[in-house]
Amino acid sequence: MASNSDIEWTEATWNPVTGCTKISAGCKHCYAERLARRLKAMGAANYRNGFEVTTHEHALALPLRWKKPQTIFVNSMSDLFHKDVPTEFIMRVFEVMVAADWHQYQILTKRPERVRELSAKLPWKRHIWMGVSVEDARQINRIEALKATSASIKFLSLEPLIGPLADLPLTGIDWVIVGGESGPGARPIDPSWVRDIRDQCRTSNVPFFFKQWGGVQKKKAGRELDGRTWDDMPACA
Repeated sequence: MASNSDIEWTEATWNPVTGCTKISAGCKHCYAERLARRLKAMGAANYRNGFEVTTHEHALALPLRWKKPQTIFVNSMSDLFHKDVPTEFIMRVFEVMVAADWHQYQILTKRPERVRELSAKLPWKRHIWMGVSVEDARQINRIEALKATSASIKFLSLEPLIGPLADLPLTGIDWVIVGGESGPGARPIDPSWVRDIRDQCRTSNVPFFFKQWGGVQKKKAGRELDGRTWDDMPACA
């Protein structure tokens, strides 16, 4: 339920919830769904339900056992704010994050409306970061929903980027990640989209992190943009 992570912008993953459902174009080739189905076929107990939303009581306390401080991506295999995750369970996840405060936590959702609804009940500490996924201009409203929450650190994951994102509302945003889609059926990313977002971030003084070009052979495609890597992080990192 947890491991060191190959994701470039984090160090570890913690999955007290697994499973999700598709809600927008960015979900079309979901890597978590592919992996969950493979793990189910391998007999992994935590994926007995495949990609159905499932809470895992036994995984809740894991960050408390990790004594070395690290940056943790919460629910890389799900969405904590999916409608099928009970509010009580969300609260318990936050209680663990507050208790294990030597770590930094990165929560990412495509459902910021529920975050906004629950925001007043949640203990937003500075080591708990809240982000939204935005894959194209049709989902730009997610940013405003995120900004309406009380999270101390707010970030955007523009991945898989499948369209241009001009005039991003970056006021109040602490970090931007950009990445192309990878794996079977990956949709191409236009370098001009990435450069435009980078330039918007530089103009707004927002840290910019370019994760990957993606594609079927993402390692071969690499992650350099204009001759360098872009690994900026929020000032609190």
